[in-house]
Amino acid sequence: DQRGYNLSDKPKGVESYDMRLLVADVAAVIRHLGRDRATIVGHDWGGAVAWYFAVALPQMTENLVILNLPHPNGLLRELRSNKDQIANSEYARNFQSKSPSDPTVFFGMPMTADTLSSWVRDPAARKHYVEAFQRSDFEAMLNYYKRNYPPAGADAPPPPPMPKVKMPVLMFHGLADTALNADGLSGTWNWLE
Repeated sequence: DQRGYNLSDKPKGVESYDMRLLVADVAAVIRHLGRDRATIVGHDWGGAVAWYFAVALPQMTENLVILNLPHPNGLLRELRSNKDQIANSEYARNFQSKSPSDPTVFFGMPMTADTLSSWVRDPAARKHYVEAFQRSDFEAMLNYYKRNYPPAGADAPPPPPMPKVKMPVLMFHGLADTALNADGLSGTWNWLE
C-alpha cells in the first residue's frame, strides 16, 4: 500500500503526495529490505510511481512491470489532444476539485469504503478491500490527483523531456479501460531503450 492507504502512513497536506516523495517511498522500502535494486510492479497510481521511479532511479530498477498506465509521455499526449481521453479524465478533475465529504465525489456517489470496493465481485475478497479502505485516508487518495494529475486540453503545457527507460519493461493494459485509453500506449517504444 502506498502512503494514505490501509496500514501505511497518512501524512496530511497535498504536498505530502508529490511524486518525488512517492518515488522516495519505493526506494526506502527497497533499502529497508536490504536490497540495492528490485523488479518494480505498479498498477494505476502505482504504475505512475513505477514509471517515475524507473526514470529517476534506473540503478535501483531491475525490471519494470506496468498495469494499466501508459508511459507518462503517452498519457500527457492524449490529455492534450485526444477528446475521448480528456472526457474520460473528467473524474480526475472532480477528484482535484472536491473533498471526500462531497456526496458526489466518487463517480456520483459518496466516497466510502463500500463505494470504493464496489467493483470487487468476490464477497470474501470484497470484505478485505472494505476493511483496508476503512483504514485509509480518503483525503490522501484525492491528494494524489490534486498534486500529480496533469492538466488536459490543447492549452496544457507539453511534457518535459524524460530520459528513455533502460531496463526491461512488461506492460499490461486492458483495452476496454474507461479511464485510461489504450491510445496512450502508441509510441511507447520511442521512450524505451
